[in-house]
Amino acid sequence: MAETSQLSPGLTDEKARVGAPSDEEKVAIDGFTEEGENLSPLNTGTEQHGARRHSHGDEPVVPEASRGERLKSYRLADFAPLTGREEDWRFTPLKRLRGLHSEPLSGQAPAVTVTGASNIQVETVGRDDARFGCAAVPEDRVSAAAWEAVTAATVITIPEETVADCEVTVSVRGTDSAAAAQHIIIDARRFSRAVVVLDHQGSAVLSQNVEILVGDGAELTVVSVQEWDDDAVHVSSQQAKIGRDARFKHVVVSLGGDLVRLTPSSFFTAPGAEVEMYGLYFADAGQHLEQRLLVDHAVPNCKSRVTYKGALQGQGAHTVWVGDVLIRKEAEGTDTYEVNRNLVLTDGARSDSVPNLEIETGQIEGAGHASATGRFDDEHLFYLMARGIDEKTARRLVVRGFLNEVIQQIKVPVLEERLTEAVERELAAGNL
Repeated sequence: MAETSQLSPGLTDEKARVGAPSDEEKVAIDGFTEEGENLSPLNTGTEQHGARRHSHGDEPVVPEASRGERLKSYRLADFAPLTGREEDWRFTPLKRLRGLHSEPLSGQAPAVTVTGASNIQVETVGRDDARFGCAAVPEDRVSAAAWEAVTAATVITIPEETVADCEVTVSVRGTDSAAAAQHIIIDARRFSRAVVVLDHQGSAVLSQNVEILVGDGAELTVVSVQEWDDDAVHVSSQQAKIGRDARFKHVVVSLGGDLVRLTPSSFFTAPGAEVEMYGLYFADAGQHLEQRLLVDHAVPNCKSRVTYKGALQGQGAHTVWVGDVLIRKEAEGTDTYEVNRNLVLTDGARSDSVPNLEIETGQIEGAGHASATGRFDDEHLFYLMARGIDEKTARRLVVRGFLNEVIQQIKVPVLEERLTEAVERELAAGNL
């Protein structure tokens, strides 16, 4: 079992362990489910499982035996209307989705412009194109609604054995407040190398599906930046299929928007591949930033690392991180570790963090996860202030250093500089 790195004294570390209490030994706590706080006002039951009421409401609920058994379908009708009591939606304020889960997605999708590398291919294709559905199947109602609503997709292809001559920027600019759908496909073919940046700005109410194909031996980095206007709502499913000996890095940066909910997934399809997934989010007063990710180890001898970091400030700021890692029985030799850390900067902010690790085989190299949420470390502040740095500057230095680990993973200097400046603006807005 991998070990958790040293944490600051002010942070709480929760780690997966062997020998957790059985269902019979667990104590039911009012207002809490097995994975966290029960947010729905309808969830008043405190009894658990079997003949008793489930804590997500009075209706009987049969939990999925495995994360791999979750319903997948291209048909919206296969997904029941959302109530807020579903495990996958229990943290999401459905009223703030502005119809993405309940209304036809008939609005104008944000405009897509692709710039950068000159040796790639960019197309707009109809949904009869064979590449539709090559890397993803919707896992929830909002994603399925977008799948049914779209009529075309933007396809970015990095040809076989091609090294993109610079980063590829996919600018997504929203101007419409009506609920809309969008589809983007990124196809990195065998032995290709590229960095693709999905840059979301403007105002939109958007359900988006992003399919990512990483061919055998390819090296692909996808950076998804959410720097929306304050009124935007963005729900995005970003699913990747990774081939033999491929290298895939996925970076999420969420700063703007009213409600942003991303569900990145990585699916290994052949041995020898490696995945790195990073995330940075900074929530201000009233913002809801949510990320639910999955790493599916379904084949032997693959490696994954997940690091997500968030900061929160202001009344009603809310972040959610749920990290699922599934090691199937066929995935011998797996090496995986995930960590989420959150820094709460002011009173009135709330962070929910749920790491999940499911292992179906004992023949692995290593597996572990960790979650930590806390305030400033007084020792760090004292260290800086003892060297003549005023408290306000010291606090900014701590936050800057905390988040910079993720920014440095982007490896696009212009974008790194822009995001560093954006974090500075967030700190200034909170008068930190």
